[in-house]
Formats: sequence, structure tokens, C-alpha cells
Amino acid sequence: QVQLVESGGGLVEAGGSLTLTCLTSGGILRDYAMAWFRQDPGQKRAFVSAISWNGEHTYYADSVKGRFTISRDFAKNTVDLQMNSLKPEDTAVYYCGAHRSARYGSRWPDEYDYWGQGTQVTVSS
Repeated sequence: QVQLVESGGGLVEAGGSLTLTCLTSGGILRDYAMAWFRQDPGQKRAFVSAISWNGEHTYYADSVKGRFTISRDFAKNTVDLQMNSLKPEDTAVYYCGAHRSARYGSRWPDEYDYWGQGTQVTVSS
């Protein structure tokens, strides 16, 4: 059974850092592109960052470029999102997604096959 479990969210002051981790199970990691999205209440899920199936290509939303870094560890079956220089506008629930057919990921959440339950990130000003 495929599962994605996010962790690492919390409350941090503006300018601080957090690392989110997505732990995968069920054999999902190796052939899937992985991504992080975020969602505010009443809003659509928004693309944050993606990493290709082999980890060689990464993509970022303009709003986080230069501040966030996505990575994946095949030995640990994890995908991390290192978030630095956090801003209050980064506050959201962050979700990990797995994309089976697009090996380089996608910015469109409807294309993803699996999701985690989300982890809350709150950045205070």
C-alpha cells in the first residue's frame, strides 16, 4: 500500500528555517517524480517545488527560488524540503505528492497520483 507521510512542520519566526520530510512506502519512490505543494484555507493547492524521478532535476516556484531546496534520498525513501529565510507568506499546510507518469514532475496538483496528509508550517512576523 502506497503511503506518503510528511513531518517537520511547526511554528518559526520570520527569517528562520525548517526542513520538511516526506517518508514514502509501498515502493513508490524510485519511479516517481516527487513534489511539494502548499495550500491556504479556501485556496487551491499551489506548486512549491519538484524533483525528477532520478533526483537530477529540480524545479521551484518563483516565490521560493533561492530560499528552498528539494532533495531525495533513495536509501531512506525520503524527500526533503529545506526551507530557509522563511516569510509569513510561506505559512500554509505543505503536502508531498508523487507523480507516476511525468518523470520530471508537474506544477499541476491534479496530475499527482498520491498525497500525504500534510504538515502545517506557520511563520510569525
